[in-house]
Amino acid sequence: MSDTSKQLSVPTIGVVSLGCPKALVDSERIMTQLRSEGYQFTGTHNDADVVIVNTCGFLDSAKEESLAAIGKAMKDNGRVIVTGCMGAEPEQITAKYPNIMAVTGPQQYEDVVNAVHDAVPPVSDPFIDLIPEGGLKLTPRHYAYLKISEGCNNRCTFCIIPKLRGDLVSRPIHHVMFEAEKLVSAGVKEILLISQDTSAYGIDTKYAEYPWKGERRKTKFYDLCKAMGELGIWTRLHYVYPYPHVDDVIPLMADGHILPYLDIPFQHASPKVLKAMKRPGNQEKVLERIKNWRNICPDLTIRSTFIVGFPGETEDDFEYLLEWMQEAQIDRAGCFKYENVAGAPSRDLEGHVDEEVKQERWERFMEIQRQISEAKQQAKIGKTLDVIIDEVDGEGGADARSKADAPEIDGKVLLRDVPKHVKAGDIIRATIEDADDYDLFGVAAL
Repeated sequence: MSDTSKQLSVPTIGVVSLGCPKALVDSERIMTQLRSEGYQFTGTHNDADVVIVNTCGFLDSAKEESLAAIGKAMKDNGRVIVTGCMGAEPEQITAKYPNIMAVTGPQQYEDVVNAVHDAVPPVSDPFIDLIPEGGLKLTPRHYAYLKISEGCNNRCTFCIIPKLRGDLVSRPIHHVMFEAEKLVSAGVKEILLISQDTSAYGIDTKYAEYPWKGERRKTKFYDLCKAMGELGIWTRLHYVYPYPHVDDVIPLMADGHILPYLDIPFQHASPKVLKAMKRPGNQEKVLERIKNWRNICPDLTIRSTFIVGFPGETEDDFEYLLEWMQEAQIDRAGCFKYENVAGAPSRDLEGHVDEEVKQERWERFMEIQRQISEAKQQAKIGKTLDVIIDEVDGEGGADARSKADAPEIDGKVLLRDVPKHVKAGDIIRATIEDADDYDLFGVAAL
């Protein structure tokens, strides 16, 4: 067989990955398994033997985006396998696209792979079956998301994730650390720990112990952070529910073991709204904790998400949130207008807020957050910071991020006079010369 005909015989898969970083990790796992079996991947639908669409079903707007992506894949290719959160309710998909080849739910990696086998059998070849040590990644080579658990035990009234993904199932700590070590060996410089509820890690296993690097390690939030801190890379924490034991990791941040960065989805501040959401409601205590965290670790960056226009939210509730924001001085904040998601208990609550009011409150919230962010960014002018390079332009410019900036959701550090030998993934020093509301501007300080 000629090289050309051999190449044409290799089965090719298209992949569309939608939704949160947790779904991105699911896509990476599926791709890594398929690549190990000899499949190749293409960025276009037309060139694929079959297209996998990993869907998001958290909000109605996300479902619409997922259905649109499925529709495009069906139009361009016609051979489509659907997985992800929307797959937990397949009738939503098959009602619109009855000719879908297969629909699987979230976390059902084997079912997706089996569906691909049915659509286009694998071709074994020792020259194409090799995969990178860290697996296939949809992120740049120098950073990666690492999922530590599946599911969630919380029952927030606006959320259907437990319905889609089930209760909390934590990965054993030595499994997580083995994967983290493989990523580091493959050149990853920053690992972002993710799950639906990262600080609940290990609760379901009663913090089971396993050997790792000569020690018994608990499957527990603190123990995982401590072990990650031994890898010598940047470790960033996402989706951390504010349990009391989160306090224990702040000294690890202060000592430089993990990044001084906490992504905590507070969602609101009004005790009444939080009660309706079934979220922790003592925000005065949270303010005191934030103050204590910053006393221990002055460089701490707190990122959060909030919902405005939740059913029953009054103007007084919203004003309470704005006042809380002013006092808490959250460094990074995203805001969502409440969506009446099918299947969420909040649909049955009284006092649904008009769309015009939601929009007006969203705009006021974002303006307050812009002012907070602007002041914090201005305070960094003149400082010299560690930054990780994301992209270089070859002409002395580079896009970078500080320890306060998660990829894709936070700001950038835009650099000039970057030496030619600096490449993506390098961590260098940079002096900040200017700032706008969300980004910093500086010069390499090598």
